[in-house]
Amino acid sequence: MTPIRKELDDRLDGAARAWLDEALAEAAHAADTPPGTGPYTAPPPWELRFASAGRHCGREHADSVRILLLHEARADRDTLTRLYRHGTAAERRAVLLALPSLVPGPEALPLVEDALRSHDTRLVAAAVGPYAAEHLDTHSWRHAVLKCLFTGVPVDAVAALGRRARGDAELARMLGDHAAERTAAGRPVPPDLHRVLALTVAPEES
Repeated sequence: MTPIRKELDDRLDGAARAWLDEALAEAAHAADTPPGTGPYTAPPPWELRFASAGRHCGREHADSVRILLLHEARADRDTLTRLYRHGTAAERRAVLLALPSLVPGPEALPLVEDALRSHDTRLVAAAVGPYAAEHLDTHSWRHAVLKCLFTGVPVDAVAALGRRARGDAELARMLGDHAAERTAAGRPVPPDLHRVLALTVAPEES
């Protein structure tokens, strides 16, 4: 039993646990059924469960339930993309959170890039996690950090922030320009900006 499943079993009531057992069984069946050979047409039942997780298990547990379903179904890039494109913000967030453990390469970057174009802070925060830290190119990653500052997403959400920011003179310049613009407009500079700026100092300069 995975830690996520154990935590859910401890927190969900009996009806929700029974619903989750059925949902995971459907996802496992889909994972073992070659495309086009199952007794149902798309979308398979577990994807409907994915959409209704919050209603049956509570919004506070929906991310964990959806991530479990994605793992049990062994969701590939095409499935993840479909669920993201057609999903609500909550469903999209779960897809983004599951990317690091389901997609080993950069194939799912379009989903991260789409989330970073949104104004939904939940999606932005999920998009700058470990998958982005591993696969976003330097230019895009810098703009992702700035997007967090623009939208008020705490930079604690940015995975590997210290590693990727260290010694990045261009990021430091961009942060300095942003701070100057806010100051000129009479707007406060967010404390997180100074925090990231301090991280850009190269080791030999600190």
